[in-house]
Amino acid sequence: MSQIRVRFGPSPTGNLHVGGLRTALYDYLFAKKNKGTYILRIEDTDKARTVPGALDNIVQTLHELGLTSDEGPYWNNGVKVRGDFGPYQQSERLSLYSKHAGELVKNKHAYYCFCTPERLEELRNTQEAAHQPPKYDKHCLKLTPEEVNQKLLNQEKHVVRLNVPADQTITFTDMVHGEISISSNDVDDQVLLKSDGYPTYHLASVVDDHLMKISHVIRGEEWIPSTPKHILLYAAFEWDQPQFAHLPLLLSKSKKKLSKRDGDVAVKDFLKQGYLPEALINFVVFLGWNPKTEQEIFTIDELVEQFSFGKVNKSGAVFDLDKLDWINGMYIRKMDVKELYDKILLFLPEAETKPKSFIYKILELERERLKKLSEIGERVKYFFSDPEYDPKLLIWKKASKENIKRNLSSTYEHIRSQEVSEDSIKKFIEENNLKTGEVLWPLRVALTGMEASPGPFEIMDTFMVLPNGKELILNRINKAISSL
Repeated sequence: MSQIRVRFGPSPTGNLHVGGLRTALYDYLFAKKNKGTYILRIEDTDKARTVPGALDNIVQTLHELGLTSDEGPYWNNGVKVRGDFGPYQQSERLSLYSKHAGELVKNKHAYYCFCTPERLEELRNTQEAAHQPPKYDKHCLKLTPEEVNQKLLNQEKHVVRLNVPADQTITFTDMVHGEISISSNDVDDQVLLKSDGYPTYHLASVVDDHLMKISHVIRGEEWIPSTPKHILLYAAFEWDQPQFAHLPLLLSKSKKKLSKRDGDVAVKDFLKQGYLPEALINFVVFLGWNPKTEQEIFTIDELVEQFSFGKVNKSGAVFDLDKLDWINGMYIRKMDVKELYDKILLFLPEAETKPKSFIYKILELERERLKKLSEIGERVKYFFSDPEYDPKLLIWKKASKENIKRNLSSTYEHIRSQEVSEDSIKKFIEENNLKTGEVLWPLRVALTGMEASPGPFEIMDTFMVLPNGKELILNRINKAISSL
């Protein structure tokens, strides 16, 4: 297949999660690198599990992360669709699946199955008791054409099953894992068309991938055991099969399958917490891909240039939130304060009530320390309202309360009568033979009410941007003196 065409096929059974984002990202990078087409296809054949609003969430989240599709649904103040290979929602393609399932039955590559849920459960229990893998026993394949026709005339509930041939070795070359061989004796006669007329993933994905001219199928490695079924379907239809790339599992730090507790939450939730889209992309690409260089921060253009499946690991990828925090912090530090100002307004609405010069100064102070934007409100709240704290926090190490109170009082008088500056206060400490910690610690706590914060000189320097900055500083020192 000369033209590269890849598809990301999420199910709208919930919001877009990290695993889905990684598949979409690898699809996007592979398509862009090879001047191909990146398609979004909505695989909504599981009616019972479809969640209202999930489609919008998936399409909008991809848009916010810069992974807008070339074909299929895309976001433009709502979900729009483009492309010549639609519909791009499987629930709108049901007649196609029914037609192709009929072809398979006609050519003996599939058959009608009328088994009741009770019979199937009994079969499963018998196999489990005999320590055999659960597998359909081809019971309905033994029905005569007359019996099948009669059951269809009687409108008996039925499904269409794949007729897997015995004693064949099914081999394919995976772009990540290399050559994989599976015996057809280990492959179940998969249901292709359900009794409600909806297809299973297996039939729908193969039919759609062929009709949409998909050249490469990129998905999680949990689909490797199903790939032989798909290869049998391509052969039954006499279609060329695409190339396959199965991505490694996402693991928690304890090397177990990633759960919500470990960070497998909706991508939107990461954005709401103040993780930047560029940082998320940079983090997610490393969940399985290794550039084989020391570089850790990449622009999207650099990722397109360097991406290849030869650099995707076979072993599971560990999801490490600390690494995401580090990458996000790197992106925040690289931002201009004016750009950062626009980003933090959502997390610090009170910023709009103060002069921009004051907020810029706060951001310059905190930019180096932020891991995510949502931390800003808690970290700088003392700039917007008088802090509340336990007076014991004012005491430096083993100093006495009286000593701290005396130091705060003399510091108050010094600041009231002098220009507020680091040099002036250091000189005041030196000339009065005071211990630095016994002056600067209570001063910093008086200004912030926090056990850990930037230093008192930086904080006072920031306050002094305000017309009443000196007054605010003196009021807080006075309040601290009163509390002791």
